[in-house]
Amino acid sequence: MSIDKMICDLETGICGEASEDSIEMIDLNQPSKKITLYYVTDPICSHCWALEPVLRRFEEQYGHYFSIHTVMGGLLASWDGFADVSNGIKSPADVAGHWREVGEHSRMPIDGSLWLNDPIQSSYPPSRVYKIIQQKDEKLAKVFLRRAREAVFVFNQNIGDNKVLTNIVNQIGLDGETIVKEAGLTAGQQLLEQDFALAKSLGVRGFPTIIIVNEENKGVKIVGARPLEYYVKGLTQALSIEKLQSQSIPTLKNMLEKEALLFSKEIEALYDLEQNEVNTFIQKELSPVDYQLKEILGEIYIEKDCVKAQY
Repeated sequence: MSIDKMICDLETGICGEASEDSIEMIDLNQPSKKITLYYVTDPICSHCWALEPVLRRFEEQYGHYFSIHTVMGGLLASWDGFADVSNGIKSPADVAGHWREVGEHSRMPIDGSLWLNDPIQSSYPPSRVYKIIQQKDEKLAKVFLRRAREAVFVFNQNIGDNKVLTNIVNQIGLDGETIVKEAGLTAGQQLLEQDFALAKSLGVRGFPTIIIVNEENKGVKIVGARPLEYYVKGLTQALSIEKLQSQSIPTLKNMLEKEALLFSKEIEALYDLEQNEVNTFIQKELSPVDYQLKEILGEIYIEKDCVKAQY
């Protein structure tokens, strides 16, 4: 700790800034999680993928203020009658260019060519798998969603396919065949319908949507992938306080241990780096035995060395 003014007051016995009260109440406890953050999303939402770096930074710095609840929104039931006129999307082939554009703009890698070769017919299968896992373990559900997004956006895998989903679930340490089968039953769809009803009650019309609600059920709704300051401001408003107390970001080694794979854009967002500083930062923070440095779609990423991705 540094003190800007080294003033020693003979009357108060204080070196530094003297307050008017010699005795004051303080509270060193972490704030209780009185805020609920609803994150309404979909496994194949490209702008949700683009939001990952900002959302991770927000959670790491301010997650002690809120409990996050991820809600599946149902982006694509099927292509039968589907049309997103505003974005010029009437068929699977139309999605490829849109995804590439989002990837180039956000610098979160997106291939997108699967829409030409092996198009996803519905986003409901991975959403139902998410809901089944969420019932068992909220943290593992979050890991599954991340791995599913890596698979579809970066490694060009059809996560509407049961074999791909089974493989992803197996990789996170669960019985993929059993969970995918369970997700395909009536119970899986019922859980998904509950999320749809919740999203509707929250007034959600697009993804990503983040709704930050306090104990009085008042708060803010933020639609789209926005910069960090939007979410900080929204949380500040929901808490009705002047300034948030941020927590320090874990070291890169700890982040990699937890996340297993991080893209350059995510490292930049976490540690306030420019793109050309990332390589040097990685070498400074990590031992060569801790990670593998790879490149895909023009972007570098690091992977925990013990991870053997089966994409």
